[in-house]
Amino acid sequence: MKKLNLYYIHDPMCSWCYAFDAVLKQISSELPKYICLEKIVGGLAPDSVEPMPKEMAAMIQANWKKIELTVPHIQFNFDFWKTNKAVRSTYPSCRAVLAAKKQSAESEDKMIAQIQWAYYQNAENPSLDKTLINCAKLIGLDDKLFISDYKSKSINNWLLQQILFARRLGVSSYPSLCLDIDGKVLILKIDYNNAEFVIEQILKQLETNIPPSQYC
Repeated sequence: MKKLNLYYIHDPMCSWCYAFDAVLKQISSELPKYICLEKIVGGLAPDSVEPMPKEMAAMIQANWKKIELTVPHIQFNFDFWKTNKAVRSTYPSCRAVLAAKKQSAESEDKMIAQIQWAYYQNAENPSLDKTLINCAKLIGLDDKLFISDYKSKSINNWLLQQILFARRLGVSSYPSLCLDIDGKVLILKIDYNNAEFVIEQILKQLETNIPPSQYC
């Protein structure tokens, strides 16, 4: 019997990914057992220590306000912009997610959630090593192993492979969900308040593209 892949392309510092989290959890819980949900970090912004341009900072804050209006249960701590030197660099947080995943599969989701909490609720800067190391400690990881992995060439290579894979899927924005049916990749439409909207697309594609007898 075959299994299908549903790829979730995200970045832990993507505010729209944060807004989609509750719907994604519901989608995951309702997926048929023969569909495997795999998370791919797409890497929004490479390593940098340069201060974020004022125009970009204003754009991101505007996105936060738009999300609060679009997804009622989501609220942001705008103190982040008062207490931090904002840097447009998300690769560190992506590497942190992969380093956590290397320790255990269940640590991937825990690290994503902890980074998002630090950033959006505690007004901490996930572009900084110290923030990410603290996140690792808070979710119970072996911090020495985490630091070693996080700074390793192998984790960085893994990140670059995931970024390349996301590009090959044809993804142009995050979050994105891609259903892979025997090499045919379908980018699904997303609703930030309605998991059934996505589930219905998946079931329709299964009915259209595969004989039900092939899957269990």
